[in-house]
Amino acid sequence: MSIPLSIKWNNNHLEILNQQKLPLEVEYTALEKLEDVYDAIITLKVRGAPAIGITASYGLAAAAQCYETNSLETFHQLLSKDAQYLAESRPTAVNLVWALERLRGSVLHANTVQEAKERLLEEADNIYEEDETSCRAIGEYALTLLEDYTKVMTICNAGTIATAKYGTALAPFHLGSEKGKGFQVFACETRPVFQGARLTVWELQQSGVDVTLITDSMAAHTIGAKGIEAIIVGADRIAANGDTANKIGTLNLALLAAAYQIPFYVAAPSSTFDLAIENGETIQIEERPPEEITHIAGRQIAPDDTKVYNPAFDVTPAHLITAIITEKGIIYPEYNKNIVALLGTNKGEES
Repeated sequence: MSIPLSIKWNNNHLEILNQQKLPLEVEYTALEKLEDVYDAIITLKVRGAPAIGITASYGLAAAAQCYETNSLETFHQLLSKDAQYLAESRPTAVNLVWALERLRGSVLHANTVQEAKERLLEEADNIYEEDETSCRAIGEYALTLLEDYTKVMTICNAGTIATAKYGTALAPFHLGSEKGKGFQVFACETRPVFQGARLTVWELQQSGVDVTLITDSMAAHTIGAKGIEAIIVGADRIAANGDTANKIGTLNLALLAAAYQIPFYVAAPSSTFDLAIENGETIQIEERPPEEITHIAGRQIAPDDTKVYNPAFDVTPAHLITAIITEKGIIYPEYNKNIVALLGTNKGEES
């Protein structure tokens, strides 16, 4: 059993694990142009906030290698244009813009175009390596919280294929498998595009973790019937007060955790915090195509002209969150004070 990787960068070539094909086919897709990177992000070939940021970083760095100019001013103009293009692909996940801005910042003091190109590649490598280190730390901290628990529920895929390695919410399960601690993980299917069924179940199986698939609507019954002891989820954006945007359905689980009086944990790197926003009310929620709900595997399941509301995320209020697990430590309420106390006034170096 081994932990799969979502992103490969070899000899200046970018490949991503095509998550559209999982679990029936394991295919690594080459992203040769900036448009390929944009398409991979918006069509969910690559997904998960950290993985999106890493892919965009390598994509932007690779595109910049092809700029045919010796003028730093022109180079920065081209870089800004391409960064803005990629930033528009997924507006909710803060890691995307964070990573792109970090790359732009890495070349502000470059003396030549060639130096700028080299710095971009180095910074993309740094982001990848830091994310792997960050995710392992998140997993170690999460294991301390889950030490007395074995039956844990999750939603979507906050795992190794959503990051550089290990993942966030799934990191304790991968690390637990390495350390010999057994978990029984109950994975919600995660409608409408089944990230839990297609991705989480697949990757945990690869790591030798005991995982059981349920539909989203079975969560309440399962918590009681199977004795679920904790819930852990990832995050796409966390406001300064701890309000957390994550895959649609996360709020349902937080409410159920409160009702059943079990802990509800959020696992995310410091880069997922957006301290510029006070609360979750200002988080932009992406709405996706209606076909994701009216069709399954290309087959129509709803009547013609059905009206559809398809938000990709929901926001869990901070008061429903037991703790937020980061690579720098565990944050408990009061989040308004304790997030800044641990991370500082600026967003942390993200992964």
